[in-house]
Amino acid sequence: MGSSYFDRVINDGSIDWKSLKDSTVLITGGTGLVGSIIVKSLLHSNTVNSTNIKVIVVTRSATKAETVLGKDNNLSFIESDILELSNLDIKCDYIIHCAAITSSALMVSMPVETIDTSYQGTKAMLELAKSNNAKGMVYISSMEVYGVTTSEMNPVTEEKLGYVSLENVRSSYQESKRICELLCTSYASEYGVRVCSARLAQTFGAGVSKDEGRIFAQFAKSVISGTDIVLHTKGESVGNYCDTSDTVAGILCILTRGASGEAYNVSNDNNSCHIYEMAELCANKLASGRIKVVFDIPEGNLYGYAPATEMRLSSAKLQALGWKPSYSLEDMYNKMISYWNEAD
Repeated sequence: MGSSYFDRVINDGSIDWKSLKDSTVLITGGTGLVGSIIVKSLLHSNTVNSTNIKVIVVTRSATKAETVLGKDNNLSFIESDILELSNLDIKCDYIIHCAAITSSALMVSMPVETIDTSYQGTKAMLELAKSNNAKGMVYISSMEVYGVTTSEMNPVTEEKLGYVSLENVRSSYQESKRICELLCTSYASEYGVRVCSARLAQTFGAGVSKDEGRIFAQFAKSVISGTDIVLHTKGESVGNYCDTSDTVAGILCILTRGASGEAYNVSNDNNSCHIYEMAELCANKLASGRIKVVFDIPEGNLYGYAPATEMRLSSAKLQALGWKPSYSLEDMYNKMISYWNEAD
């Protein structure tokens, strides 16, 4: 990923770069998709805008982190479990907490660990923010906090919450995100910690691994291979999407301008669409009609797909801070496919 890619972020006027100048930013989950782009964007800002931001990445493997993030005089690693950070003397001005269990398989097979890791890790970061009197912290949450919503709730703004089943162990992820957001709000209220939550839509674009297996990547791989896109449902669920660089710009906007204790949706309202619409976009526009969308719907829901949902996120609250998304769904696909081609 060339350095010019990060210009979208560092040129974003909604980010208060003056407040970040000469600061130290601690990031967990810095080797993941969103975390790594945050790290590289901040370091690119140092090169282009002389912001002199020091970035500390908490990682279990400094060797792996250096492989993903490279070397930089303003980049350092703390090789530690995040639960053990309280034992270390760490000074920082800002915290972005990206680390989380994101594998659906683990959420189902290890629901206790999913909840415990999420809660304990977030509490440790909030304690660090409290002890440092941090200027700002962002907890990376998810649109999954909304649970199952109804179409009458659209557009879904931050104060609306749907239903989450406590009998389904997969809810370990959704409920852990909810309790961590409440924990952030509680630290803001009781201790004056300046913290916000960023509820991310599904994020993709440049930077996504070619090994990605989610449905948006499967569609892209069909475009590349020239094979038809096969849907095993009617594709009537609505997905909410945001480009990787738009998302990172939104997170940094929240970090520097967000109101403490508040949550913000990070989503491109124009990119909310039905799954079948996204499939048709890939077949008709990206593949120029060389492939088609095929419906192969078995009786009895053999694949165990969830019922169709129609949640459409609103980013009006974040846009009120000055942030605006730049890339359409088609742009996101083109950027992801170009990134894959560059990596070959």
